[in-house]
Amino acid sequence: MSKNSVKIKILGSAQDAGIPQANCYCENCQRAYENPKIRRLASSLAIVINEEKWHLVDATPDMREQLIIMKREFPHMGLMESILLTHAHAGHYPGLLFLGKEGMSTKGLPVFAGKEMKNFLKKNAPWTQLVELRNIQVKPMINNQSFQIDEQVEILPFEVPHRNEFSETFGFIIKGPTRKLLYIPDIDSWNQWKFDICEMAKNVDICIVDATFYSVEEISSMGREITQIPHPLLTETMDRLQEIVNDKKTIVYFTHFNHTNPVVNSNSREIKIVKNRGFDIAVEGMEFIL
Repeated sequence: MSKNSVKIKILGSAQDAGIPQANCYCENCQRAYENPKIRRLASSLAIVINEEKWHLVDATPDMREQLIIMKREFPHMGLMESILLTHAHAGHYPGLLFLGKEGMSTKGLPVFAGKEMKNFLKKNAPWTQLVELRNIQVKPMINNQSFQIDEQVEILPFEVPHRNEFSETFGFIIKGPTRKLLYIPDIDSWNQWKFDICEMAKNVDICIVDATFYSVEEISSMGREITQIPHPLLTETMDRLQEIVNDKKTIVYFTHFNHTNPVVNSNSREIKIVKNRGFDIAVEGMEFIL
């Protein structure tokens, strides 16, 4: 990579519990048990700057494996410079525990978080120990206020509606030297959001957005209702963004797949539909130059 270059690397593309999911033997999980190459880790990104340093988006339960991925590809780089947290759901912050005294015992690693997330970490065990022992330094992230993590990278955090039991939920626009990327791994509904996803998508070069479930039938087959675990259906998001994709000004990738989602099977009818419509599927290892 040349100087003044920023790269986004996908470190995970699954819903919080990963694929295969614990104690599940559905068709998708069974394939992943039998072939580790098609496993999917919890959704996460690396922001790599000049192949000299990097920042992590979300500290997932799979963070240990994701750090190994980074070290294998960039053996000369050290630990991440900072972590940016989207929210306090099971796939997005438990990896912080690896930073504690039982693990890496980091010294003042910056962790960017919203106000409610910051309070959650400071007031609840075991996270409070990370703060008290100064393994992490929690830094404020304010809705709709941009900040720099490097002279080449600007982050715009924005709140999205998403079952905020313990914290607010953020998406990000990550701005590099030449391009911008929109990242929303979790949202309840496009209709509940005060912004228009179509307008947001028009103003960036790459979108990586929530596609936890493909259809209502998929959720029903789990014996659950979408009101319990709200996410925009992948099919609905395609309908909303089809015109933008057709114009070929913005590339749209889907991520955060539940283990039941048929698009995680590379031979499925559904993934062919997605790709025939001009959309694509995020896969671990994918890279985007910003």
